[in-house]
This record gives sequence, C-alpha cells and structure tokens, in this order.
Amino acid sequence: MFKKILIANRGEIACRVAATAKRLGVKTVAVYSDADANAKHVAVCDEAVHIGGSAPKDSYLRWERIIEAAQATGAQAIHPGYGFLSENEDFAHACAAAGLVFIGPPPSAIKDMGLKAESKQLMEKAGVPLVPGYHGSDQDPALLQREADRIGYPVLIKASAGGGGKGMRAVDKSEDFAAALASCQREAINSFGDDAVLVEKYVQRPRHIEIQVFGDTHGNCVYLFERDCSVQRRHQKVLEEAPAPGMTPTLRQQMGEAAVAAAKAVNYVGAGTVEFIVEQPGGYERPDQMKFYFMEMNTRLQVEHPVTEAITGLDSVEWQLRVASGESLPLKQQDLRITGHAIEARICAENPDNNFLPATGSLNVYALPECVTFERGSVRVDSGVRQGDAISPFYDSMVAKLIVHGDTREQALARLDEALAQTHIVGLATNVQFLRRVARTDAFARAQLDTALIPREQAVLFHQEPVGLPLAAAAAVAQTLLHERASEGVDPFSRRDGFHTHGVVQRRFEFEFGGEHAKALLTYERGGSLNLAVGEGAAQVAGPLVFSVGAHGIELQFAGQRTRAAVYAQGEVDHVFTPLGATQITAIDLLAHAGEAAAEGGRLTAPMPGKVVSFAVKAGDTVTKGQPLAVMEAMKMEHTIAAPADGVVQELLYAPGDQVTEGAELLKLVVAEKA
Repeated sequence: MFKKILIANRGEIACRVAATAKRLGVKTVAVYSDADANAKHVAVCDEAVHIGGSAPKDSYLRWERIIEAAQATGAQAIHPGYGFLSENEDFAHACAAAGLVFIGPPPSAIKDMGLKAESKQLMEKAGVPLVPGYHGSDQDPALLQREADRIGYPVLIKASAGGGGKGMRAVDKSEDFAAALASCQREAINSFGDDAVLVEKYVQRPRHIEIQVFGDTHGNCVYLFERDCSVQRRHQKVLEEAPAPGMTPTLRQQMGEAAVAAAKAVNYVGAGTVEFIVEQPGGYERPDQMKFYFMEMNTRLQVEHPVTEAITGLDSVEWQLRVASGESLPLKQQDLRITGHAIEARICAENPDNNFLPATGSLNVYALPECVTFERGSVRVDSGVRQGDAISPFYDSMVAKLIVHGDTREQALARLDEALAQTHIVGLATNVQFLRRVARTDAFARAQLDTALIPREQAVLFHQEPVGLPLAAAAAVAQTLLHERASEGVDPFSRRDGFHTHGVVQRRFEFEFGGEHAKALLTYERGGSLNLAVGEGAAQVAGPLVFSVGAHGIELQFAGQRTRAAVYAQGEVDHVFTPLGATQITAIDLLAHAGEAAAEGGRLTAPMPGKVVSFAVKAGDTVTKGQPLAVMEAMKMEHTIAAPADGVVQELLYAPGDQVTEGAELLKLVVAEKA
C-alpha cells in the first residue's frame, strides 16, 4: 500500500478519497486554487499545495503543476477523482513518466474508451449491442445532417469526447438539426477541447442503467452490479439507485458479463463504469422484455459510487488504492452479494424553476440530517463544503450527495424523503425541494422509470408551493415573537408579549409571498393567548396561534394544522422549512421601504457570473417576448437568455467572449407599450 498520495481534485470527491486514505493510514496531499484556499478538502488533507488561479484551466487542469506538487511532497501516486483530469490520457502518461502511479486505468484504456465513436466501434467488434447511429470521423455538417435524416428523428447529438451531459442535444426534427449541432459543438470545444460529435437514434422510453466494474493488474475483472440513473435533467443525473428496479437475474448477468467483456477488451484496471441505454418495448410492467445497448464507458470512479458501496458493503476507493498498488481484487464474482436498496440524491446549487440555472452564493445555513459521512449507513451525506463556504461560478454546482440505504426500496424512499426534509440550506437556490417532489411522484414510487420522467411529471415538479401563505405567515410571526421574547429584560416594561390590563391589543404584519402582498393581524387576547388572521376577505384564514421551541425548530399550531417549522431569517426574508416542504416569506418594513422608486424597465441583466457566448440580435432589431437574445456560459453549461417582453433592442453592451458579473446589464431593450 502507498504511504502518501496526492489528490488531484477538489470538493466532495477529494474529501471522499482523503477519508479512505486516512482509514488505511495513507498520508494525503491536497492541491488548491485561489478560490479554494480555505476549502474543506484542503483542511482534511495532511498537506496542501497551491497550484494556480480560480479557473480550472489555471489550476486543476494544469497537470504539470500537479505532478510537480506530487514530486515535491514525496507522493507516490495521484488519485484524479472524477472530472478535471480523471480521464485525460496525457495526464496518465505524464504521471508514469514522472515515476508516479496514476490511480486509474492505463492510458491506452482511457484512449480507447474516451472517444465515444471509437469505443463504439470497439464494442461493435466485441459483439456488444449498439444503438443505431453515426460514429464516423467525417464531421462535415452536411454529412451529419444527412446521417441524422437517415437514422430518423428524434436523434441525439453527443460530443465524442464528452461526459456529464455536456455537449449533448436532442433534436426532434430535421430543420432544428443545424442549430443544435452548432450549439453542441461550441459547448464541446469549451468543455473538452474537441468538437467532434456522434449522432444516434434517440431511444424512446429509455432507461439509463450502468454497471460498475473493477479490474486488477493480474487479469481479474468483476462487476459490482448495476445502478439505475434514469432520472435526469438536461441529460445530467438527479437520482441514482441500486439495484435497478425491475432488473431480472438473467438481464443482470447478461449486462454484467457484457460490461466485463468491454473492460477486458481494453485491458482495464481499476474502477470503471459501463453505461447502457435500456429500451422497454413491453412498457414498465414487462421488465423481462428490456433490451440493452452499449452507450459509453467512464474510465474513472463515478459520482454515484456510494449506492454501490451501500448494497455491496465495499469501499470503492479502498479497492482503487489496493489495485493501483499492485494487489489483486479482494473478492471474486461469486463472492459478491446485493444487500437491500440504496438511493442517491445530488444536491445542487441551482434553480429548478428557472430551467435549473446554476446558483452562486454562500451557505449561510447548511443544516443536515443525522448522518454518517464517507462511509456506509442508513443516511449518508458526502460533502466538500461547510456552513459559511461559498459556491463559486468556477466549478460544478453540486453541494452534496445524500445517500440512503434500506432493507427495501420502499424503506429507502421513506428515509430519502425524511432526510431531504431535514436538509436546510439558506443563502442560495438549491434543488432540495425539487428532489423531494421527484421522489414523491407516483411514477418514481412505482419505479416507472425512464429518462423522460422529469419532463413528463413537470406539472407537479415545478413552481409548487407546498407550505402556503397561512402556515408561512404563522411561522414567521412565531419566529418574530420568539426573537422578541428572547430580548426581554427583568424590567416588566420590557415585556413584548402584548400584556395589557384592559382593551384589545392588536399588531399588524405585512408580507410579500409568492409575488403578492399579504397582511396578517395578530390579536393578544386576555390571559395571554394569541389569535392570528392571515389574508383578507373570503380568503382570510384565522384561528388561535400556539407555538413553542422544540428540538428541531418551532412546534406550531395554527388554523387546524400542527407541524414543525424551522425558520431562518436572512434580512427581511424568512426561510421556512416544514415537513410539507420549504418556502420563503418576506416581512415588509413599510417605513424602511418608503420612497423607493419602481424597478427600472428596459434592462436585461446577467442572471449569474459567466461569459457571453453570442448574441442572437443586433441593435435596432424588434423582438417578441420569449425570443432568444443571448447565450451565456457558466459552470461549463450554456444558458439561453430570452426577451422578457416585446420591444426593440437599443444597444448591445458586451461582445461575445466577454466575462460578466451577476446583474451586469447585457443589452438595453426598449419595451413596447401595452395597447
């Protein structure tokens, strides 16, 4: 076993590798960029070396600096994690040339499987089923268009060197192909430095099922069963689970053996994942009719490896370290067993209601359920951040991974919902509540899975308000009163509980909720009881308000509802978390806002920091509401910005390639007057 390794990554995966290394008595070296000088992964490693600027190209992708850091600190091997250099053939060669062990497959395997087109040609020779498509080297746009027309729509354009959903576009009809191809190629060249693509038939009602494989230097290779990763948004995984629901023993063996054959075809060593697209011609009720096709092989450890660890009882990183140090695989295929069911939810800084736009900001509140970290347990949270840390625009938007394990899928689902309900993040937008809604859909509960689950269930997944104004207002009022009572002194005149000797004392609250103005009237009754009326007219909800401080927030009773609420105040905004879900309500201080001017019109601003990729309009153009105006790139993804209203473009304020800050005015738009 190694005595010291360098971890050429950041965030959660760097902390994950460090945790296993520490358990095995292996010293660790972290590397970090300017943005990560105070990051968690730097703190948990034994040593740390600064390698450059905040942008990945100035630090985590500068492999020569990483190798220098390994040599300077006496590391014997480099663990690349996932992303960045984990599937970089040149980096693996450079490690070997420097006398360092690359904890991953040989460079030849990375090369063979790194390009989707070439890997599919290899699989075709090996007899592995492939989806109909074009995987050739001729990248003439006209040829690609003809091939797409020949294959038949819908088709999927994928960057040949891609991964993680980047450089991928689904196209429904021939006339949309050229624009989708150009966008895909731009994203591919920015993310991977290679704009080559392949075109495949877009399989209807597909499931994404992958097989975890492990090989060693002694010719052994096993599969650690499957993971279902069908629930996706923008071709990126949202929920992953193991084993795959509905998987038959026969199909599991067939897919496992095909995955091992694929790995052996390239003399694979270490952890890898063979991904298959699975067709369901017989529908959800006939899993025995499922057919699988090779999609790609990821020559690294996967983000979702904890669900495999949960059902097998194994430590994937430990196996990586043992194999890389020359040991044989710890177990044979016949020794491997599945125990229970596991589900992983990716908690990301993003706004699902705004097309999953990545979010940046600070983790002002980062409260997690009772859990273990980087080891097996009924509830596990793997995270590379702490409360107070910032989520920057330079890296992936994932905040943490929540993994639950149960004896059955039903038990795992119940644990997932409870754990997500106890995950409270304030300071930036996240997908936590969206994940709860996905897991609670009837389709997911019944394992009616395919990659279109999210768009199919969009009516119950987006723009939902689970708490409602009455309960949100009651929680906000209770939190205010508790805060005031905590500031009371011994002087009876400092009491703020509405005490009075005669008459009725009332107090008015005003809120902003769901974009609407709302009022609440609190009445202090004789004897100390409280009555709250929220809203006006026929929509008013009124009743006694009873609350107390509990172990997990406020124990609250109002209008026939009894619940638990955790309230976090951020300025005027109260973030309210309940078992029903989470919401925000703004307490309005009328004096503080007196005299504020109306919001300025005619401005189109950047919703986040990033780079301007292109403008679809020029000064003088007339545009309609919803028309694409510009494309921005942030967190390695492209985002289209549309016109908020009809109008005329007055001036473009930036040029393609310019970096802009959040809130920067991109162009001036003269909004048309309403008739």
